Amino acid sequence: MTDRPVAGIDLPPAVAELLTSGRDAHDEPVLAGDRVLVANQRTTRFEGTVLGTVLTLRDQTELRNLASELDSVRALTEALQAQTHESANRLHTVLTLVELGRGDEAVRLATRDLALAQQLTDRVVGAVTEPALAALLLGKSAQAGERGVDLVIEPDCRLDDSPLPAADLLTVVGNLVDNALEAVSGNEPPRRVRVFVGTADDEIVVRVGDNGPGLDPDRVADAFRRGWSTKSAGRGLGLALVGQVVRRHGGRSDVGRYDDGGTVFTVRLPIRAGRS
Repeated sequence: MTDRPVAGIDLPPAVAELLTSGRDAHDEPVLAGDRVLVANQRTTRFEGTVLGTVLTLRDQTELRNLASELDSVRALTEALQAQTHESANRLHTVLTLVELGRGDEAVRLATRDLALAQQLTDRVVGAVTEPALAALLLGKSAQAGERGVDLVIEPDCRLDDSPLPAADLLTVVGNLVDNALEAVSGNEPPRRVRVFVGTADDEIVVRVGDNGPGLDPDRVADAFRRGWSTKSAGRGLGLALVGQVVRRHGGRSDVGRYDDGGTVFTVRLPIRAGRS
């Protein structure tokens, strides 16, 4: 509990902002540098007089990282289950066509789906040599398909070698794609998400756009600092974690709009910073 002015205490900006607000908080995630803290805050009173504010902070960085990895694995597992279910349906259709004596149609149906899946795999693996990132993009593509979203890997997407830690790239790409998938979830078809990962001017560029309703202009300024979500709570850690990676590598981020009215997030990470 403290009655000292917040300005006189060396606190991370997010924590200082929470204290200054004076509002109650229950298990609210806040970012402090590279750490993810959980804050609980309550105003104490005695006989109607405010005595001060009690703020407790718990460091859950490692727990959040493990939970994020578990969520990624769970999402990929669900996507693979969906693919298995869909493949089983197609297989039954092919077998039924064969039983009906319509072999040519059965072959066309089977080879068309196989060719489309192989084309996507070849394009991603050929464009991104980092195996973890390639696997992430393939997994997100399957996840998008299950949600009825067309996830497009830009044809000029290319990343042969990255001096940046693979975990940081996965954080940036994974969270931006998740945010885009969430943004288009309430849209009428077609739902579309576009992804580009490549290099330009000694920078790694990650660009993810969607044709969702767009980000409120009032939230653009702090989207990467405090986090943002289209969920009812309006807050999420995904973009804030992306912002952590950007600041750690001395990069840049911006939010714009696509021609179709959706939002495009662009992250630029200097290659020199990664090598140092």
